[in-house]
Amino acid sequence: MLIIGIKGTRLEGHERDWIRDPRVSGVTLFARNFSSREQVAALIADMRTLRGHPFLVSVDHEGGPVQRFREGFTRLPALARIGACFEQGAARAQALAEEHAWLMATELRAIDVDISFAPVLDLARGNRVIGERSLHAEPAVVAALGLAYLRGMRLAGMAATIKHFPGHGSVLEDTHVECAIDPRPLEALRETDLVPFAEAIAAGADAVMMAHVAYPGVDPGPAGYSPVWIQEILRGEFGFRGVVFSDDISMAAAESAGGIGARIAAHRKAGCDLVLVCKPEAVPEALAAQRGAHPCDPARVATLCGAAAATWDDLVADPQRQRYLERVLALDGHAVPA
Repeated sequence: MLIIGIKGTRLEGHERDWIRDPRVSGVTLFARNFSSREQVAALIADMRTLRGHPFLVSVDHEGGPVQRFREGFTRLPALARIGACFEQGAARAQALAEEHAWLMATELRAIDVDISFAPVLDLARGNRVIGERSLHAEPAVVAALGLAYLRGMRLAGMAATIKHFPGHGSVLEDTHVECAIDPRPLEALRETDLVPFAEAIAAGADAVMMAHVAYPGVDPGPAGYSPVWIQEILRGEFGFRGVVFSDDISMAAAESAGGIGARIAAHRKAGCDLVLVCKPEAVPEALAAQRGAHPCDPARVATLCGAAAATWDDLVADPQRQRYLERVLALDGHAVPA
């Protein structure tokens, strides 16, 4: 039921105990866990030895400002660079979205990361933390490019996690440090922010990450705490049958539910399958609060585990990768590294 963060580039003794705990369904990695490609691959292999499969290794590796692993990996352009191409040609922009996704996902799968929490389907409408992480301001464009991104991830053997449902792009606040409220009624959201999510869900998106944004015109609390958003709208109206993630419960906008245990309980009651506890210092309290609780069904976790992947050497030798690199890196004006 928990996806946890760990402290550094090697597992400490108590972290090994956390990973063995059946209430922990996976780990999410950050820049603090990375010093080189070889090191992070060894870290993942160590975790696999402790838990095997299904155990979810995840990361935020979108490109642009949010890419946890850099040295030794392709420096992926921000998604906004793809959206900027759309007006010059929809087909080219969609191809670039698919190629960007394939590059991102194949590199992560080559070191045995299961999923990147991608793609961002929030609209580019001024949010301080979303910014150039978004594909575009127009819902139809985000929907079209989002579907292409899903195709690229699937071709690479990676499940897609669309975020942040029902849309984080049209409020200004950064939910890491402040609360965010979107006062618009549901009908206004249906015509804008919800459009890309509806399209991606219809196309079979594997997972959804909830927003720590409150939409009081629909339900008073943040969406991740809302059975209206998760059970009635996401699962009922949209027919979503995949895995629902919370966003990180350490964020300021998650504090409305109370302490760590209360936040986990509120997410679980609302319908979240997996709850992110990204700060290692919060993990002991999270585990204590879930003593006696049932773990997430391993079969649900398994739906997000990565498919068989190429080795890094085989991936680098793939001529398709070279073609994709040339086109995608040109978005930032870069050439393929020698």
